[in-house]
Amino acid sequence: MTSCFRADTCRFAPAASMAVIALGLAACQKQTSQPQSRPTMVQVETVALADYAPPVRLTGEVRAQVESDLSFRVAGRISERLVNVGDHVTADQVLARLDPQQQQATLTAAEAAVQAAEATLRQATSTYKRQEVLLTRGYTTKREHDQAQEAYLTAQAALDNAKAQLGTARDHLSDTVLRAGVAGVITARTAEAGQVVQVAQTVFSIAQDGPRDAVFNVYESIFTREPADPAIALTLVSDPAVKAKGTVREVSPTVDPSSGTVKVKVGIEHPPASMTLGAAIVGEGRFQLRELVMVPWSALSSENGHAAVWTVDPQTKTVSLKTITVEGYDLGKVVVREGLEPGEVVVTAGAQFLRPRQVVAFTEGAAL
Repeated sequence: MTSCFRADTCRFAPAASMAVIALGLAACQKQTSQPQSRPTMVQVETVALADYAPPVRLTGEVRAQVESDLSFRVAGRISERLVNVGDHVTADQVLARLDPQQQQATLTAAEAAVQAAEATLRQATSTYKRQEVLLTRGYTTKREHDQAQEAYLTAQAALDNAKAQLGTARDHLSDTVLRAGVAGVITARTAEAGQVVQVAQTVFSIAQDGPRDAVFNVYESIFTREPADPAIALTLVSDPAVKAKGTVREVSPTVDPSSGTVKVKVGIEHPPASMTLGAAIVGEGRFQLRELVMVPWSALSSENGHAAVWTVDPQTKTVSLKTITVEGYDLGKVVVREGLEPGEVVVTAGAQFLRPRQVVAFTEGAAL
């Protein structure tokens, strides 16, 4: 190859020589010029609709459908506590007792009041009967008869009141003994022996035997989509072989301000014995089937902080960045809710080298 000439070496050459030098310089410039740019090679895919029914998996816990707080109906000092958290109790089982001295004293006074009222009534009854006999014979006045009758009625009312007070005193004495009332499991204890408790102050919480719920805390956005099947598949976390089915029984009408979630209770149908209270459980369901666009995750890009993809015009072979709305993310796929139509062509590889209106070429196996 002819080497390039330098103009300063031919300063005194004749005109013919200068023409030769000019041709040499032109040849050198042609040899050293850059080759023309070639289109960027990318991989593409034609957009098509696909069935989309994403599963929903949530973790919750097994709880009783009915939970109750137990408390004494009278105030007093706890003298005895007989059960612990986790104990299974029967309906008539005694859980705790109060010191009964005050209630016993009240009962004794009520019994004495009944005896006094009975004695007063006996005397008033005798006087009233005697006045009736004397009145029929004319040996007493109407006024004295009426006074005896009034005393009799007053004594009878006093006895009824004393008996009612006696019944209340007996109830208060029996209320010093706290019974379960229902069969179940003790789930909480908030008082100890020696502690003074007030009326209706919670001492125990009990989960009643019977139906069980799987309780989940979910975000309210989940309710914007319709489930494909009302049945929920339930699996025990500690033993995935333990399974059951359930249906939504209750949805809280309010959002928990501390967690921003909604409590959902799923009734468990025929719960296995292994699904004990407090056990962690996984619930799985599916949303209604829909047809949406799916693109590979490698096609996802960004424009001004929003999700976007590069699309290719099949006629001009130029690219443009198009904003999309993402419905969700699946394994290796991005589910697009809005922004793409079936038949459009998106770049799935090589997007990092693109700019708007750039001409591209397609690799072998492209979807065009």
